[in-house]
Amino acid sequence: MNKKYLEEILADLAAGKVSVESASHKLKHIFFEDKGFAHVDHHRSLRKGFPEVIYGQGKTNAQIIAIMESMLEQDDVVLVTRLDKKYAPEILEKFPDASYDGQARMLIMEKKPVEKTGRGQIVIVSAGTSDLPVASEALVTARAMGNDATAIHDVGVAGLHRLFAHKSVLEKATVLVVVAGMEGALPSVVAGLYAKPIIAVPTSVGYGASFGGVTALLAMLNSCASNIAVVNIDNGFGAGYMASMINRTN
Repeated sequence: MNKKYLEEILADLAAGKVSVESASHKLKHIFFEDKGFAHVDHHRSLRKGFPEVIYGQGKTNAQIIAIMESMLEQDDVVLVTRLDKKYAPEILEKFPDASYDGQARMLIMEKKPVEKTGRGQIVIVSAGTSDLPVASEALVTARAMGNDATAIHDVGVAGLHRLFAHKSVLEKATVLVVVAGMEGALPSVVAGLYAKPIIAVPTSVGYGASFGGVTALLAMLNSCASNIAVVNIDNGFGAGYMASMINRTN
């Protein structure tokens, strides 16, 4: 339940447009709703400014659909992350106004256009084309949370001159999300060049000694650049969410 929806219920009650019984029914699940297989956190929008996000991996389509139906009664936007493309058609059939991004592996349902709440632009920077799924997850998340967000791809340290072609965009950004696998060097380079908050995202892209992203993770954690914060391996969603929270700060 978002703040605006709550205020509308209370205003209608105060004006006598709805009965106490009707308002009470609408507020019945203000904290959470027990679906048996899930406790849907309706209160999260009020606490954090954005609804609960559904992690799709490991859930059945029936479970995802039931959670979405419950959430859409009170919220204007629902995100489903890590949703395999083979499962998307059945959910889209149930929610024809939703959209699915196969690269990000995310489904988004908006009852109305998302209101812009970010104060500046978030820029997602990825080192290589193989990092695109994680970078796309960050991009879709940032946009769903009301930000002006754009992406720059394939500008890793193997050809650093490619990064400098985007100098004007990087300088105007409020927050940068930098995604890299292999040795994970790109966030340190970007952080050393620009006075911006950097959310570094290690990916599991790389050969054997990358250890599924652990090498990139440790490199980012050990960066000598002071303006870097690091999220978990392949956690594009977490990076997009954190960047959005920073972009809302006044």
